[in-house]
Amino acid sequence: MIDHMAGTPPRIRPRERDAIIQSLRAGVVPRIGHQHVQVGRFEEVKALLTDISRITDGGAGSRFIIGEYGSGKTFFLHLVRSIAMEKRLVTVHADLSPDRRLHATGGQARSLYAELMRNMATRAKPDGGAVASVVERFVSQALTQARDSGQSPQVVIRQRLDSLSELTGGYDFADVVAKYWQGHDTGNEQLKNDAVRWLRGEFATRTDARNALGVRTIVDDSSFYDNLKLLSRFVCMAGFDGLLVCLDEMVNLYKLANTQARNANYEQILRILNDSLQGAASHIGFVFGGTPDFLLDTRRGLYSYAALQSRLAENTFARDGLVDYSGPVIRLANLSPEDFYLLLRNLRHVQASGDPSAYLLPDEGLQAFMSHCAARVGDTYFRTPRNTIKAFLDLLAVLEQNPGQDWRALLGAVTIAPETDPDFEPLDTTDEPAIAGAPDDELATFRL
Repeated sequence: MIDHMAGTPPRIRPRERDAIIQSLRAGVVPRIGHQHVQVGRFEEVKALLTDISRITDGGAGSRFIIGEYGSGKTFFLHLVRSIAMEKRLVTVHADLSPDRRLHATGGQARSLYAELMRNMATRAKPDGGAVASVVERFVSQALTQARDSGQSPQVVIRQRLDSLSELTGGYDFADVVAKYWQGHDTGNEQLKNDAVRWLRGEFATRTDARNALGVRTIVDDSSFYDNLKLLSRFVCMAGFDGLLVCLDEMVNLYKLANTQARNANYEQILRILNDSLQGAASHIGFVFGGTPDFLLDTRRGLYSYAALQSRLAENTFARDGLVDYSGPVIRLANLSPEDFYLLLRNLRHVQASGDPSAYLLPDEGLQAFMSHCAARVGDTYFRTPRNTIKAFLDLLAVLEQNPGQDWRALLGAVTIAPETDPDFEPLDTTDEPAIAGAPDDELATFRL
């Protein structure tokens, strides 16, 4: 949490200021500058820090971040990713969609993997596209080791990659990394590019991969999770401490109309969760973002799958104000009015580029804005604050571009629509019968 009352307020770089303002006014989460606007969520962040420490120490973890639409799930996931990168983890993230899911037979799981790889980020490359730099770092470390030991680089690389062969798909994974080194050593840029393409899951057929790299397999729907486990082992070889996988918009699995397709995806979640709980995976963590319906609905949600319901059930002793953040499910607490007031202060500070003398609203104006919101939409203005934040930044934009305008005159014209989740408008609850032999992507119906 940032409280500008204490000490000298920090200045905001123009790039961060513009990214924050533009993103929030558009209703999306900024990629940078989270620390300037973050409020509350102390216990939730502390719980995820525990997971990150476990991953760093060689363990694994799975968390389900559950919150209402507009409550800040996506922002929280971005915050966790930025913390993980500071803790020397590699992060990958993606939103699930009709074309991207955990299990499929028509390429949707490979599409999700490819999106994760495109968004791979490290502390040095926080904006994504870090696959090549991670492989380059592994090769550089191998060259240093070869120089120190007097061995040839090729021998050292093969020795370091040998441990991958014990994992499913590890032999070809190691062979592709070795091909990258071969391209590096011979100046063959095409071979290097093909190796990176394979690691990103961009080869659609085994024939293309065999012609380009001489390997027999590709990243496909059936090897989605196995390749993530291989990747977690590899990033540790490259000098990082682990891999954090963030998957948002999990409600797209809830929206699968066919029971067979939906349960196949839930089985994949169960496999990931079991590996995390039983210690079968190492140096990897998963964070899933979803709505309460995605979790609790006993007809279509995770609770419709008995094995998941038993593992994700809430602690029955955590009631009447008592909390438990050690379980796999973290319910995002609603922001309090005090938290929201601090959020408005932070946004005002960002809009002024960190210069208190440039504030466009006094503290009195912040309180008046909150009172106006409460009168218009009730307490949802701070519980699910997406639209309220957009309205506040719109107000500041008008004040900035119209010097001398009285904020009191503008405040009455501010309109705020209550948050509604478009994912459930409407949602067909009729399960379609399975068609024998048909791929599950043909059975799935989405309501957007």
